[in-house]
Amino acid sequence: MDRFAKYLLTALILIVAIGQFVQVITRYVLQIPVMGLEETMMYPTLWLYIFGAVNASRENTHILANVLEIFLTTNRQHTVLAIIAEVISLIVGLWLLSWAWDFTRYAWRVWKESPTLYIPTFYADIALVVGLLLMMVYTVWHLLGHMRILVQGEAND
Repeated sequence: MDRFAKYLLTALILIVAIGQFVQVITRYVLQIPVMGLEETMMYPTLWLYIFGAVNASRENTHILANVLEIFLTTNRQHTVLAIIAEVISLIVGLWLLSWAWDFTRYAWRVWKESPTLYIPTFYADIALVVGLLLMMVYTVWHLLGHMRILVQGEAND
């Protein structure tokens, strides 16, 4: 899974970078803007953004502001705090996932198209529900890992 994520993110970064390079060269150097390029770049850019967040969930490298950790002295306390944080993240994430699912159903029903090239926007709209679903899977994975540490007593100091 790590290898797939690495290659997917690299491919998306390359697509976005090449698209932006073509845009700059054609628009500012050649003075010939490519019609619809911004529209097509929206899709890989959105998927890159969402999969970047999924990757941070997978690696458990989200930016944290755990002020409470300053006052906690043992590994057990840190593990309990991590479990509480994961449970709260799971509750909020599942709530957002339900909204994203409603939005996906709406996007499927109305089947909007982009204004210039008539590309269905559904292919960009589903990124949110896919990303949130994967983030919730990784949240559960990390929660189970923290609970295992707590139960097995590895967090004792």
